[in-house]
Amino acid sequence: MRKSNQHPGIPAPGTGKRGEEGYLGYLLRQAAGAYRHRVERTLADLGVTPPQFATLTMVAAYPGLSNADIARLAMLTPQTVSVIVANLERSGSLVRKPHAVHGRILQLELSDSGQALLKTCRGRVHAIEKEVTEGLSPEEERIVRRWLVSVATAGGADKD
Repeated sequence: MRKSNQHPGIPAPGTGKRGEEGYLGYLLRQAAGAYRHRVERTLADLGVTPPQFATLTMVAAYPGLSNADIARLAMLTPQTVSVIVANLERSGSLVRKPHAVHGRILQLELSDSGQALLKTCRGRVHAIEKEVTEGLSPEEERIVRRWLVSVATAGGADKD
């Protein structure tokens, strides 16, 4: 029998203050942490971290981004993005190409292997998202998505 290091008075996720009666901010953090953990586990054998996945996704979605743009979009620090970009370049997933008009400006793009890696990652993460939304009607999913966007944009949070 495996011993738990958890204090006996701490409720399991979904119960007590970790359940529906808990503080909303804590519940959001708990859900985000559980989701991130699932993504970490599903991408681990590919050698891709969730921040690397976010970076690959942003570069594919918005060509020509700077590291600072990626940091804002992926909610990472510029220093973290610099390390991630360097590692993804070293692995051959990202390449820097001269801007079509301003040749001295280098833009990040996914290499062919980076595109293939992102496609594999997306498939795995999409499966997690499908599990997360299982049991929700399309209308309920739209409501949850709308609510999450409203939480993220309340008070001009993205204007920093």
